[in-house]
Amino acid sequence: MACAMRRRSLPRGCCLAAVLALAALASPRCLVASAAAEWHAVSVGSLLPGAACTAAEEASNSSSLRVVHRHGPCSPLHQSHGGPPPSHAEILARDQERVNSIHRKIAGGDYSESNKGSMSLPARWGWGTSLGINTYFVSVGLGTPARRLSVEFDTGSGMSWVQCEPCADCYEQQDPVFDPSQSSTFSAVPCSSNECQQFGSSLQHNCSSSGNNSSSCRYEVIYGDDSQTDGDLARDTLTLTDVTVVPGFVFGCGHRNTGVFGELDGLLGLDRYAASLPSQASATLGGAGFSYCLPSTSSAVGYLSFGGRRSAPANAQYTAMLTGKYRSFYYLDLVGVKVAGRPVRIPPAVFATAGGTMIDSGTAFTRLPPRAYAALRSAFARAMGRYRYKRAPALPYLDTCYDLTGVATVRVPSVALVFAGGATVTLDHSGVLYTWDNASQVCLAFAPNDDDTSMGVVGSMQQKTLAVVYDVANQKIGFGPKGCA
Repeated sequence: MACAMRRRSLPRGCCLAAVLALAALASPRCLVASAAAEWHAVSVGSLLPGAACTAAEEASNSSSLRVVHRHGPCSPLHQSHGGPPPSHAEILARDQERVNSIHRKIAGGDYSESNKGSMSLPARWGWGTSLGINTYFVSVGLGTPARRLSVEFDTGSGMSWVQCEPCADCYEQQDPVFDPSQSSTFSAVPCSSNECQQFGSSLQHNCSSSGNNSSSCRYEVIYGDDSQTDGDLARDTLTLTDVTVVPGFVFGCGHRNTGVFGELDGLLGLDRYAASLPSQASATLGGAGFSYCLPSTSSAVGYLSFGGRRSAPANAQYTAMLTGKYRSFYYLDLVGVKVAGRPVRIPPAVFATAGGTMIDSGTAFTRLPPRAYAALRSAFARAMGRYRYKRAPALPYLDTCYDLTGVATVRVPSVALVFAGGATVTLDHSGVLYTWDNASQVCLAFAPNDDDTSMGVVGSMQQKTLAVVYDVANQKIGFGPKGCA
């Protein structure tokens, strides 16, 4: 039965306590539902990484790609090269490098189609032995016959690329390196093509001579940690699923690739740049839009779907997709935060002063303006203080931590992000707390920017289990609860 307040006449001079008591009698279910929505009762064990993959196999004709966490048990990379996971220090330092790279790119000025030498974000995490910590990847087919390749998908990058034979300087990857000579549909992108002018290297000499005396178009992407990929632009058939095939997809065939890319075979760019998969294949995919869901834990899987092949949730809430200083990013207007159902007191000028807010699949922890973060931290700590959970030492960038050793069930206040237009997105508890090996270090999964003018970032932690819809045609971004487990 829907909650409703019955109107009853009250005598003059009735005290406030009587009014509140009458309201409680009139709609007890409303009060119970409201209280439940404001707090999560979470098993502490569910906050820890699982040792076994819990995902069921999807049908071969599925219209979606499986999204897998790089370091989880569902990952073939984890299964074949199962070493120790990265440390807290590595996780946080690499994530901060990603954010610093975004801020440097914004400070560098507008992106234009002619400024191709700096078109992609710095490599996922600036140093280390793997491509990233909160890195998600999908498996796609390239060529005819299709060769299965594991590639990171990234809403902050445009150019898609894979390592290719002959490989003069390649890093070690999980799968055999893609060999163009084994694909009947492969072709080099010539220097005279429009794609070379749009996507090719900004270097003066962007054409290379191949063995058949024709010229092919060079590309080069240099990342913030000095990792780089360069080679020739090429076309080939991209097989996303059994029912989704993109002929003539333009990508980078990397012959010289150095740096920190882990064992993934390449990258799938999903930003708003013309070279990205959604932009290139909008006609084939039924529009330039796409949606995904990031799983709650590394032992589950999510999905990535293009065009209208997976319906948006009926209960999704939408906010405007904005264009910011760096036009290939996806911007939105974050205007507030709620904790335990109550708005956090943050002056509107705090968000207005910041350089906007982008949503990014490659950044792990959401970054807020310092004053907004301080208000969120205080409200969250006060709410957690009701249950007197033991505080734990702060981590770099994450300073609100708890020791939940010996606690079976933790009560976690809900956190919601409020966007312009009224969209209020309540986060899953997996997007509120961050933990790694054990319950002795469980932290609020938000961090502050260095200053109030830097752009905010909605990171992948806060997107967990949400169906995130990029409706490019209608210029809006949607969030639906319970998109995946």
